[in-house]
Amino acid sequence: MKNNLKQVIKKVTPPIFLDIFRRRISKYGFFGNFQTWKDAVNASTGYNSDEIIRKVKESLLKVKSGEAVYERDSVLFDKIHYLWPLLTGLLWIASQKANRLNILDFGGSLGSSYFQNRKFLIHLKELKWNIVELKKMVECGKKYFENEHLKFYFDLDNCIREENPDAIVLSGVLQYIEKPYSLIGKIIKNRFDFIIIDRTPFIEGDKDRLTVQKVSPKIYKASFPAWFFSETKFLKYFEGRYELIEEFDASGKDSANINSRYKGFIFRIKDVK
Repeated sequence: MKNNLKQVIKKVTPPIFLDIFRRRISKYGFFGNFQTWKDAVNASTGYNSDEIIRKVKESLLKVKSGEAVYERDSVLFDKIHYLWPLLTGLLWIASQKANRLNILDFGGSLGSSYFQNRKFLIHLKELKWNIVELKKMVECGKKYFENEHLKFYFDLDNCIREENPDAIVLSGVLQYIEKPYSLIGKIIKNRFDFIIIDRTPFIEGDKDRLTVQKVSPKIYKASFPAWFFSETKFLKYFEGRYELIEEFDASGKDSANINSRYKGFIFRIKDVK
């Protein structure tokens, strides 16, 4: 009976509504509208960072050795899924810096984006890809992945002091930070020439929404707080200091069961030389 009902629903329901229905009934995705970060944390199971690091490390070691082509969130793929706006932005920045690229990848895991894009960047006169991450992630990165191009740092200030990067990349990370606007304020204060934001979820209206993301165990067991940002509120933080060069649709929307739009932005400081 259940199978017959599913067949009937499939026949009479347009594909777009079937997709919405599947996402809404899924037990994985984003849930709730929490008032405080603490409330969202209390509604989360947390995650085993050691397990996540282990899975990401094992996958990226296969990419590094050539056994696999591409990794994202510890999952291996047989084909690289390029984030073309991000790559275009990086090459655009390098073209203005004498064919050199020196970036800070905040929350860049063990170098997923570096390995994803290195084929198009390795020819540059200079390539410095600096990752700021959590302590255990940095320790793992230094041990297994650091090389002449890829470096790992425990904190933002230390990376800026040692490498003086021209640009900062925030790809799929701002939504997982307790106080994202404080981080944005710090980034603006440090006057990076360029800021690239990618894979960040936005909703309509003038208020942010705080949810709990429940990750499918096919990736790893975890649930943790996650923001959906008001686009108008978000962009106001850059007004007056940065010029919005371009905005674009970003990957990530397929995993969201909340009505939202994943976007990216490329900013340039207004008085850049």
